[in-house]
Amino acid sequence: MEGPLVVTAGEPRVRRPVLGYVLVLAAAALFGVNGSVAKVALSSGLSSLRLSEARCAGACIGLMLFALLRSPGSLRIRGRRDLLRLAIFGAGGVALVQLFYFLAIHRLAIGIALLIQYLGPLLVAIWARTFGREHVRRRIWVALAFSLSGLAVMVELWRGIALDGLGVTYALIAAVIFAAYLLLAEREVAERDPVSLMAWGFLFATLLWTVVQPWWSFPAHRVGRTVSLQGHLASWHLPVWALVLWVVVLGSIVPFSLMVAGLGHVSATRVGIAAMLEPVVATIVAWAWLEESLSPVQLVGAAVVLAGVVLAQTAR
Repeated sequence: MEGPLVVTAGEPRVRRPVLGYVLVLAAAALFGVNGSVAKVALSSGLSSLRLSEARCAGACIGLMLFALLRSPGSLRIRGRRDLLRLAIFGAGGVALVQLFYFLAIHRLAIGIALLIQYLGPLLVAIWARTFGREHVRRRIWVALAFSLSGLAVMVELWRGIALDGLGVTYALIAAVIFAAYLLLAEREVAERDPVSLMAWGFLFATLLWTVVQPWWSFPAHRVGRTVSLQGHLASWHLPVWALVLWVVVLGSIVPFSLMVAGLGHVSATRVGIAAMLEPVVATIVAWAWLEESLSPVQLVGAAVVLAGVVLAQTAR
């Protein structure tokens, strides 16, 4: 799937793998920081599903306005098939992976849910090898093994955690949808720029959330509350709307656009592995900010994940 050129809007574009990796790693880091921001926002009583709804709607508005100001023509729909693909990408890839992740963490520890969800990159590699006729190098498989093993060490699976069957099912569905999201994005970014792609994706995600959770029942009073930033920043307070704004801009618009832009330079298999930096960053930020535990063993696991990411990046 990866070659010297990729066609975007009818014009050849040179692939720059180094740039692609930088974009994806920056996106993963922002996603990791966003976990702690979202956790503080949720302490106000705003539900995970409502935060996700606001996140999608805000990102949709921001990206649509940016696309209209920069290049209105980029939002053009080229027929019914194009519209259908965008609807599947948004409602299926952007919205549902969040839905099933939230469902999973209601029944599982966040670390376990993330570990299962990050089987997605492995599924991408299997798909690329089996159906995409892509030569997946041995180093990629080794990198996947490193990254998944490191995540297992970070959540300390050997402690005999009792797994909820339905929670595991939700997390596995999230993994499948995450893999589909990467593959769909890789295909679409070859014909559409990242900003317009994510604008349409968040639009269809917002439409789905609107059906599931009508806006007239949105708990707007919670957004006006002021909450403590908790942990080492407990003496600082911010209104919930400011935290939601962070989740929308730096937790959605910027990282999603960076990741999709990275897919224009790097294959979905390698993007999926690089994205495994997210739980590592999330764990470290939660420790530094929210005073969550971080043992030496977990640091070893984080190092193993990073080794896997670096190994994947060197598999040219």
